[in-house]
This record gives sequence, structure tokens and C-alpha cells, in this order.
Amino acid sequence: MAVGSGWSKEVHDVAGVRLAAVKSGIRYPDRFDLVLVELSEQTKVAGIFTQNAFCAAPVTVAKAHLLSENPRYFLINSGNANAGTGDEGHNDALACCQAVANIGKISTQRVLPFSTGVIGEKLPVDKIETAVPKVFGLLNKSNWSDAALGILTTDTRTKLISTKVYLDGNWLTITGFAKGAGMIRPDMATMLSYIFTDAYMDEIFLNQALQQLASESFNRITVDGDTSTNDASMLAATGASGVNISALNEKEQSEFFESLKFVFQRLAIELIKDAEGATKFITIQVDQGRTQEECLKVAYSVAESPLVKTALFASDPNWGRILAAVGRAGVKDLDLDVVEISIGDAQIVSNGKVDKTYTEAIGKAVMEKEEITISIVLKRGDYTEVVWTSDLSYEYIRVNAEYRT
Repeated sequence: MAVGSGWSKEVHDVAGVRLAAVKSGIRYPDRFDLVLVELSEQTKVAGIFTQNAFCAAPVTVAKAHLLSENPRYFLINSGNANAGTGDEGHNDALACCQAVANIGKISTQRVLPFSTGVIGEKLPVDKIETAVPKVFGLLNKSNWSDAALGILTTDTRTKLISTKVYLDGNWLTITGFAKGAGMIRPDMATMLSYIFTDAYMDEIFLNQALQQLASESFNRITVDGDTSTNDASMLAATGASGVNISALNEKEQSEFFESLKFVFQRLAIELIKDAEGATKFITIQVDQGRTQEECLKVAYSVAESPLVKTALFASDPNWGRILAAVGRAGVKDLDLDVVEISIGDAQIVSNGKVDKTYTEAIGKAVMEKEEITISIVLKRGDYTEVVWTSDLSYEYIRVNAEYRT
């Protein structure tokens, strides 16, 4: 179950990146579940990770390795999160890195491990070590679809976005893939996302770009308010195009940044459209807030309200649930008597009460749409924020109730 048909446009290879995926049997016998990404020697990498204090072993290892040396390989497995596994899980993550390092003839620190799947189970290191030579042999510049498929868990389709931008006499490529359908309110990024470009970006520029872009994309989505133990978002710049972003003029830098932002935001949106059990894609827009923080408080209060989300699933224009969620968001001195709320082009609430033009039939009509925008105007400042979310269906309950069976 998902909203829309997903991204289907051309995927562009990124010079300096090779990928492969294999079926190693980590959890299921006939499913891509182990992905290897090889980066050219000069590639710069930035990463941000889960803010969950109970983070998984691969997160701990990847963070340490990223600070140690310039990465050459990402090793990603699905089916097992290697979280809640203690020292043994840490050693298992290192063993998987070592298996890649042995074949790649590099130090272990140049391999970053990533895992996603069931928490609390031992990582089947033997299966991964056996599969590593095979996945090495399949490395290819065009294996984007297999790689995007190999990181999925409860997702129903891949999230793979690509674009090009013409700057300084060259076409620059940006391609990325991600996964995540539940346990999403990232507080940094998403479950897993990997974005690559052939532009050259120095480490300072790269890290600043990742922080800002994640804030405007993956940090603006929520499925269920849960933050995973394994979240990671990586941005890699190979420099193979020869175009140094820092050397471009302000207009060209802005064009490149907007192209990067497009990939980040489109991936984030695709995650929500394929959220567990999703039948609707919801945009929550809060306008005229006093601060960015209070806009986000209101947006997340509405986006994560089980009562609002179930009403959206039922196409029930129960606007009182939205108003209640706004009121309990914790915004100091909020004057509900001036608040306006609309769903799509239907004005629901004006001056804190039902709008004179509103009818139940109008509300029902807009709520039945597959993509819905809920607009909330606070009338107390100049800030605007947007959060993307999904509805809450019977299928979400089923998926999570049966997740380990």
C-alpha cells in the first residue's frame, strides 16, 4: 500500500561511484539484502546519524570510522539492525568491515557499515562474509536499482531520485536512494539515505550542506513519531566532474544547492508516500508563527496525532481534532481566537471557530483526496514551516504487529 506510483524518471550514473547488491539470506532466502557502494579515492563524505541514545552498533562504528579516515566503501545490510547487541554487535560490525577491507586492500576504518531491520538479534556475520566477494565482483556504475532495492525492509517500493544541473560548462549529476516506511521521526535524517554527486565539495561545505538539507527534508517528515536506532544520512561528493562548488559564483552555487535540495526533499516525500499502511500523503503547513520552533511544534502536534491521522484515513473531516492538536502543541500565549485552518481549498476554521462557508460535504470532499494539505495560520509572526506525514490505517497496525513473524 502506497500513495501514487513513485519516481519513474531516468536515473543518472555518478562518476566515481560503483554499486552492487546480492541475496545473502540475512533474513529471507530470495531477497536483495546486502549492498556495497564503492567510492573513488578522492571522494569526500559527510554523514549524520540518529539522535536516539540507544543507537545501533553500526552507527557507532560508522561515526568513528568517518572521523578516522576518508571512506572508500559503504556496506549496507537489511533484515537485521544489529541494535541492542552489545559488544558482540560492535565486533560483528567491525568483522563485516574487515571482510570488505581485505578484498579492497584498504584499512578497516575506510569501510562504513550500515544495518536496518529487526532489533535485538545477532547479525549473521558468516552470511555477510560469504557474500562479500560476490558483491565485490558485481560492482558496476549502473546498479542503482539493485542497491535501492537491497536496503528495503517494510517498504513496498524503492526510493531512487536523480537529477542533473548544468554549471560552469559541465553537467553535474546528483543521484540518491533511501529507505524507511515506519519508525520515522528522524531528528537528523531518515532510516537510511545515500546521496551522491560528481561535484567537488570540500569537507566544510559538504558538512554544512548536509546539515541544512537534512533539516529541510528528512527532518520534516514523520510517520509515527518514533526515532530509529539506526538512522543515517550520507552525502558523498566524488569530484569527478572537476567542478568545485566553492569556486562557483553565488548564482551557480544556489542552482547547485537547489538541485541537491530537490533530491533530498523528493526522497523524503517518497518515504512518506510509502509509509507503512499509507493511503494518503499529508502536508502540514503552519504560517505566521512567531518562531521556527513554534511552527514545528504545531506541525508535529497535528502530524503525529493518532486522532487526526485516523480521521484522515477515514476521510472524516473532524476538524475539532486538528484544532485540539494545535492547542496542545505547547505554544506560549497562543490566541486560538485568531487561528485559521483549511484543508485543501476548503476553509474549515476562521477566528478559532467553524467558518461560515464550511459544510460537512465540503470537508468530506477534500478529505477523500489522496494528497491533502492542512494549512494552519497562527497570525502571530512571519515564520512558516512544513512537515510531511501519512494517515494511520489498519494496515499500519498489521505490518507492525506481524513485523517479526
